[in-house]
Amino acid sequence: MFRSLPAWSFLIALFPVCLSAEESKTVDFNRDIRPILSDKCFQCHGPDDKSRKAKLRLDIRESAVGDSTGLDARPDPVKSEKVGVIVPGHADASELVARLLTTDPDEIMPPAKVKKPISKKEIELLSQWIEEGAPYDGHWSFRPLADAELPAVKAKSWVKNGIDHFILAQLEQKKIAPSPEADPSTLIRRMSLDLVGLLPEPERVKRFVADYGRDHDKAVAALADELLASPHYGERWGRHWLDQARYADSNGYTIDGERTMWPYRDWVIRAINDDLPFDQFTIEQLAGDLLPNPTKAQLVASGFHRNTLINQEGGTDNEQFRNEEVVDRVNTTGAVWMGLTLGCAQCHTHKFDPITQKEYFEMFAFFNQGDDVNNVGATVEVSEGEMFLRDPDPKLLGALDQAKAALAALDRDKVKRQEAWEKSLIANDNKDANAPGASWARVKPTKLSAEGGAKLELQKGDSILAGAGGPHEVYRVELAPAKEAITAIRLKLIPHASLPNQGPGRAGNGNIVLTRVEFFQNGKPLTVARAQHDHAQPGFSAAFTIDGKTDTGWAINVGKGTAPGVKMNAEHEAHYVFAEPILASGGPVEVVLRHEANANYNIGHFAFDVSPTAPGAVTEEKLLTTLKIAPADRSDADKKLLTAEFDKADSERRAAVSRIAEAQKAIGLGSSVKTMVMRDLATPRESFIHIRGDFLRHDTETGPLRPNVLAALPAMPDSAKEKALPNRLDLAQWLVRADHPLTPRVTANRVWMRYFGKGIVETENDFGTQGSFPTHPELLDWLARSLIEGGWSMKALHKTIVTSATYRQSSMARPELNDIDPLNHLLSRQNRIRVEAEIVRDAALSASGLFTEKIGGPGVKPPQPEGVYAFTQRKVSWVAAEGPDRYRRAMYTQFYRSAPYPLLTTFDSPDFQSVCTGRVRSNTPLQSLTLANDEAMIELAQGLSARLMQEIGGTDSVANRERIRRAFGHCFSREPSEAEVEAVVAFQEKQMAGFAADAEGAKAVAPEKWAEGFDVAAAASWTAVARALMNTDEFITRE
Repeated sequence: MFRSLPAWSFLIALFPVCLSAEESKTVDFNRDIRPILSDKCFQCHGPDDKSRKAKLRLDIRESAVGDSTGLDARPDPVKSEKVGVIVPGHADASELVARLLTTDPDEIMPPAKVKKPISKKEIELLSQWIEEGAPYDGHWSFRPLADAELPAVKAKSWVKNGIDHFILAQLEQKKIAPSPEADPSTLIRRMSLDLVGLLPEPERVKRFVADYGRDHDKAVAALADELLASPHYGERWGRHWLDQARYADSNGYTIDGERTMWPYRDWVIRAINDDLPFDQFTIEQLAGDLLPNPTKAQLVASGFHRNTLINQEGGTDNEQFRNEEVVDRVNTTGAVWMGLTLGCAQCHTHKFDPITQKEYFEMFAFFNQGDDVNNVGATVEVSEGEMFLRDPDPKLLGALDQAKAALAALDRDKVKRQEAWEKSLIANDNKDANAPGASWARVKPTKLSAEGGAKLELQKGDSILAGAGGPHEVYRVELAPAKEAITAIRLKLIPHASLPNQGPGRAGNGNIVLTRVEFFQNGKPLTVARAQHDHAQPGFSAAFTIDGKTDTGWAINVGKGTAPGVKMNAEHEAHYVFAEPILASGGPVEVVLRHEANANYNIGHFAFDVSPTAPGAVTEEKLLTTLKIAPADRSDADKKLLTAEFDKADSERRAAVSRIAEAQKAIGLGSSVKTMVMRDLATPRESFIHIRGDFLRHDTETGPLRPNVLAALPAMPDSAKEKALPNRLDLAQWLVRADHPLTPRVTANRVWMRYFGKGIVETENDFGTQGSFPTHPELLDWLARSLIEGGWSMKALHKTIVTSATYRQSSMARPELNDIDPLNHLLSRQNRIRVEAEIVRDAALSASGLFTEKIGGPGVKPPQPEGVYAFTQRKVSWVAAEGPDRYRRAMYTQFYRSAPYPLLTTFDSPDFQSVCTGRVRSNTPLQSLTLANDEAMIELAQGLSARLMQEIGGTDSVANRERIRRAFGHCFSREPSEAEVEAVVAFQEKQMAGFAADAEGAKAVAPEKWAEGFDVAAAASWTAVARALMNTDEFITRE
């Protein structure tokens, strides 16, 4: 508590305020004083009334100075009760200064227990500020954008655009010259990595160097236009945005099941490529579903706030996790558009920023109207490629509409069609059940393994008995090659005396839950057209083993089952019919059985049969029993079973769906999926303050809250205020108002951060009082205003930055400035930046020549190390893609929140549990080891090796040196020095000599295929060269 100190004036006399000429300049409250008060004082003397001490607020001038206006500070004005702890114009009469200087542990401020000691420099600044009248000013980021004029500079010839005026003005004040422009090879590599995230081809580098030689500025501007027009620009900058959208391909928490959100990702890429104005980009994501007559693309855009975590665990409280989702949406909105830590006001008024808890829950009320509860909510059907569709042929669209209309007609007649199907089955009385049309033959397993430790033993009759193992076992069984083509494989479940309840499963009741069955030949997945069973528990069909999901599967009734049709402890079977026959010449078939849903419900005893002919449909006992129940007497479970079985048997509908797929393919669309979107409730939900953030404790005294925005910022327009209930659309439109001070500043700052490694405001995630002051505040406002006045065009902002002289500077370190500007805040040079995790892979892809250009679509699974899911609750099936999908950009890699792709996390990719507005950059030995030894990186090095041998033939000294120069062009976009050439020559020759003596080692390292004229040792040596170049700091660094 502040109170008078004895002999305080004596203490000040012992600590005179002595300022140098530099320090004696006028103190700026926002730049110099507010950061000190916020860091050292606001926690106890700030906005939060519940934590406030001595009823003193130092964030408000009236409280800090009291009624001291006009007081003569001599001899002892502090004795007056009307005087605050600050006496403007009199630092020596201000108790604030006295408390900072005292050595009395009971009186010193800040108290020692908070462990935030104040420095001599900070006391001097506070004292000078008080001497100058202690002027307060509103927090800089909440103030309107300034109409910043371009400052005058001396070196006008260096300036390329407005950015350079602001940078050069500060440099000239410090008598520092900017760095020279980077050489053209560095510039094109820099711009390519920054704008599209890929390395430029050597031929493009040569053309740019030639163009640059004729006209520097024209060449840079033309290159900027070319890169901004590239479809890969949307991928590069879309990946930045997806960090903020906390995009992932799984739900999170321990189950972490898959979700289908890639249409939202595709929308982001398309919107950025089309340069959708950022204000509209904002509105469609926050409230696309609330726009008048929203398009499908706008509905997909609203998926931004369906990227929240979903808890699929049993026994959870849906209302708790619904509230968690709403809280996440509030905090994400505050972070992405306003750069504010709104979450700090969830449990109490913000301790540092002017955000009350009531205001937090007024923002909460905007998002509390969503109708989604955990994993149940609005969806929209989207076809692969639909987000990129442009001007399709009207005739093809007409054919698609007709196909969809035919499907709709079938669905309208579903009840009648199902009744006819039921009658036909009863009439047939399951005549084909025992003769399904297939000729089965037992096949002998040649290899057996289990990932969880279970022992698989071959039995008489070529059946397999599984011992105890992990709770979610994965069995791998290799079947001997058949003598003729295989059309179907039968999985036979067989009871066994050693199993619980005689099995056939290892669960306590003898049951199983088989979640997924996969088939491979020579590592390539085989497509199953259909799966059927002779028996299953309701809702646990064999068809679920091929649906790609981990929370569904095939289960059987055994043990104590007494319901009609239940077959206890008996043999059961599932048939897998393939889309195309499996050729005997293709080699053995590997079958993978996964048990991912119920712990310990693993198969205990089983066998495999094969058939050259496809089996007919099998009508199981339970289905026949249910069919014989009179329709009026059927239970809901009976009706559900019959509907599910009819859906599986409905060939007429499958044909209609197939015709839709054909029509979509003709247009350029792929298969359709359902993706999550936002939708508000028809009847509004009341919102309350949650006491201490607890969703169960509503502040009924304050009562229901009306959605509203923060009082420290411009109010919503009258049109929104007059509504019965403002909604997310009103909030989105408020965020992009021309007079909103935060959105354009925060957005421009984050774009700047991507190009220079840090923002003009270094704390890009905190524009509040705890955040850093802008290094160039006028420049930030100039960029923000340019963004608005340019129609919110992000491409225009990008071009302005990359064509500036500031951006084009060399990144070479300048030791002479280490003392003056060690962190390069003044930007006297460009900064070197280690590229993000995804670009590490993308750079290797582009250098290797294996890069797949395809944009959008479902996630893919490139090779990854084994054991990634050893510690996750759910074991994910990760079968590495073959063909083009194996070499897609890293942004398309399937991302599981509980166990992300290892290369990405090694290079600091976030886990997307929550919003990420700026990634950290670490430097660890594991990164180098990953580049050297990761299977995917080795494969890309082999690709580069094969590319080099294809592009430059011959093995003589001249060819080898030319190949090395080519390798530098692919990896570094530059020519190597002679010393570098000689060093690589020596390395390659040593590697080749070693591989010549180790044929097996050479075969393992060499590419799968390479150009004629090279032996295996030479091919392996060039892979070693590629691996070495890809493992350099230069390869993963944007200069």
